[in-house]
Amino acid sequence: MLRVSTPMLRILTQSSVRSISTRSEKLCYLDHLTGDDAGISVLNLNRPSAKNAISKSFLSQFRDALAEVRFSGESRVLLLRSLVDGVFCAGADLKERAGMSPSEVSQFLYGLRNAFRELETMPIPTIASIDGAALGGGLEMALSCDLRIAGSGAKIGLPETKLAIIPGAGGTQRLSRLIGTAKAKELIFTGEALTAEKAAHLGIVNHAVSGSSFDKALDIAQRILPQGPIAIRMAKLAIDKGAQTDIDTGLEIEQAYYAQVIPTEDRTEGLKAFKEKRKPVYKGK
Repeated sequence: MLRVSTPMLRILTQSSVRSISTRSEKLCYLDHLTGDDAGISVLNLNRPSAKNAISKSFLSQFRDALAEVRFSGESRVLLLRSLVDGVFCAGADLKERAGMSPSEVSQFLYGLRNAFRELETMPIPTIASIDGAALGGGLEMALSCDLRIAGSGAKIGLPETKLAIIPGAGGTQRLSRLIGTAKAKELIFTGEALTAEKAAHLGIVNHAVSGSSFDKALDIAQRILPQGPIAIRMAKLAIDKGAQTDIDTGLEIEQAYYAQVIPTEDRTEGLKAFKEKRKPVYKGK
């Protein structure tokens, strides 16, 4: 059943050409907020029959949604959330995978890794709203986002070693870079599932909140929205690319991206608005 929370009511407007019933039949679909929240998009995960397990069809629709966000130019922040009670994403569809040949498994993992890389390199901020279980591929999806918010019922982990496999869609790399190799090894070796509070303590999620995580995720998106969109994009690139290098190379990367904001109309608008003591109106130019 499709859940419609208070924040989601803003999404259900006449601007959507799809009915609720049509959307609810899709495994992944986008909604675009309107009014003061225009520019915030929500990617809904909606496969209640399998706890949002990532099947071939799910993955195809997920990548289609990411492509729409990347190339439409309408979104300035992307939120990922589940419409299924008690789960964010339970990881790969193991029932479907059991019927795959080894080559089909390799092909599926290749597509999954590419999908998460597409999410990770999205030119706008991305926020995972985690309520319920985010395990295996579900956590790998969330790790591919810029920010993660966990609700009180979140269950977070990479339990693949319990199935005699390892994380195969970036989990070993992204988790270790986020919290350090020793802590990542402990979590992956033991397959431990963490509460929201423990995940926040380790730095896996930015915030652990009581109740649902979506309101907090939306609040952060709303605070990002007024900032210069080109500046946000350049800052994300500078952080992501600089984090993989030594400090001197990182400073050069920062300078290169800073140079790209200097000739923009938005920078001029920001200075003008500051002088005139008003809020700037950025157009992404």
